[in-house]
Amino acid sequence: MRYRQLDRIIELVPGERILATRQLREDEDYLRDHFPLFPVMPGVMMLESLFQASCWLIRSTEDFSNSILVLQEARNVKFADFMEPGHVLTVTAEFVKTDGDIVTIKASGTRGDTVAVSGRLLIKKSSMADRDPKLGSLDEFMRDSMRQEMAKLLTH
Repeated sequence: MRYRQLDRIIELVPGERILATRQLREDEDYLRDHFPLFPVMPGVMMLESLFQASCWLIRSTEDFSNSILVLQEARNVKFADFMEPGHVLTVTAEFVKTDGDIVTIKASGTRGDTVAVSGRLLIKKSSMADRDPKLGSLDEFMRDSMRQEMAKLLTH
C-alpha cells in the first residue's frame, strides 16, 4: 500500500469495530504544498485514513475473502478540525450493515477529544476472479499481501 494512512491498529473486533492511529509527521511530502505557512493534513487524506481502517475491519471480519475493496460512496462527511504535524489522528470505524456486496461503515477521526472528520462509508467488495476466473491466483497474492500488511499494523 503506497499511501498507508495508518500507523497502528490499537483494537480490532471483527464484525464490530476497529481503532487505529495515524501520527502526522513533519516530513510528509504533501505538507510542503498544503499549506507552506500552515501545514495541515488534507481532508482527502483524513478520509483515506477512515477508508483504510474500514477496509481492515472488513478484511478481518471476512477472513480476507474479497481481494478488492473500493470506496463506493462517502456520505455526510464532515471536517471539523485541522491535523497539524505532531498530532495523532485516532480513527474508529464501526459496522452498520452489509447489503450484498456493499458494506456500510460509520467512521470518525479524532484529535484528542475533538472530532476532526466523520462520515458514513459505503464500500464495495469484489475480487479479480469475479471479473475473470483465470485471475483467481492474483486474488490469493493480493490476500496474502494484505495479511502481511495487517500483521505490521498490529505489531507496531
